[in-house]
Amino acid sequence: MPLTRAFRETVRARAERDLLFREALLRQAVQDLLDGDAAGGRAAMREAINATIGFERLGEIVGKSPKSLMRMFGPDGNPTAENLLAVIRALQIETGVHLTVQAAADAA
Repeated sequence: MPLTRAFRETVRARAERDLLFREALLRQAVQDLLDGDAAGGRAAMREAINATIGFERLGEIVGKSPKSLMRMFGPDGNPTAENLLAVIRALQIETGVHLTVQAAADAA
């Protein structure tokens, strides 16, 4: 189900003023990818990008066209590891959110 413009603007406004919200958006996207949910991870990453720096600014930073980045994170996208890591790095720098990796033993 597509999101309405008003909803996207509300999410973006909250992301602009709330560091914890920006962190949650980026953390969820990366966690989905790490959990093997490529489609969910791409969708969450797209939302994090739209809510924070936008595809135009992201394209400037990573040296890719915004349209190409939109396709990478679309339903049929398949970003390379190099592109994905560049996007995550750019989002961390631009949003002030810095993720760390912590190993956790599986209880099962």
